Amino acid sequence: MSIKRFMARAGIVAIAAGVATMFSGGLASAHVTAKVLGEAAAKGGYTKITFRVPNEEENAGTIKLEVKFPADSPVSGARTKPMPGWTAQINKVTLDKPVKVHNAEVKEAVGSVVWTASGTRIAPGEFQEFELSVGPLPDNTDQLMMPAIQTYDDGTVVAWDQPTKEGEEEPEHPAPVIALAAEGGDDHHGDDAPAADPENAAMASDTNEAQAASTSDTTARWLGGAGLVVGALGAGFGIGATLRARKATAARGDQS
Repeated sequence: MSIKRFMARAGIVAIAAGVATMFSGGLASAHVTAKVLGEAAAKGGYTKITFRVPNEEENAGTIKLEVKFPADSPVSGARTKPMPGWTAQINKVTLDKPVKVHNAEVKEAVGSVVWTASGTRIAPGEFQEFELSVGPLPDNTDQLMMPAIQTYDDGTVVAWDQPTKEGEEEPEHPAPVIALAAEGGDDHHGDDAPAADPENAAMASDTNEAQAASTSDTTARWLGGAGLVVGALGAGFGIGATLRARKATAARGDQS
């Protein structure tokens, strides 16, 4: 194989690698995830959790999402954000043993939250985000794992309930999880905020800040991917320029 042909192929491979890297992040994250946008979620505090639900089926649509909450690290209150075409239901459970959360005794906690399509499904190739305001958060754990069950209109049911262990490869169906920061860092409600009654709890959520954080994250990812592609293209052009320079030098040598 000539040097010219080898270098040309190398340039094509570099460009292809840059494009693949730019889009690989989207493919790897095609599962139900939970995110806290803006300020970190703090133990004993309040936060807004965004569940991102992509549709992974080619010939079916998502019509139901159920998110379960742990009884050993209970969340006493939750509120759902209205979504056109979807209904939401918060299911409460009575704890076998009351626990202390945010200086209050919690006897009843959120068992699960269920969103059901009432006219709008998540179609193939689409995703939807479900927002939930919760609190007080548990103070006996560093993370809150919330297994999710995704139901499609063809009867397919996918359980996202596998724990992700540090240092190990991500499981096929990881459960949504959020990290909990040290207590008191981001809680703006004070010790007098009612804990057990979610109807009276002032669950603050800065929507503008969350949207700005989401937009910034998306923009950064695309710019990073675009930078890889531009770099790969630059490498290809550089290879071409080197080949042309060598050819010109060879031609001058032949003429002399």
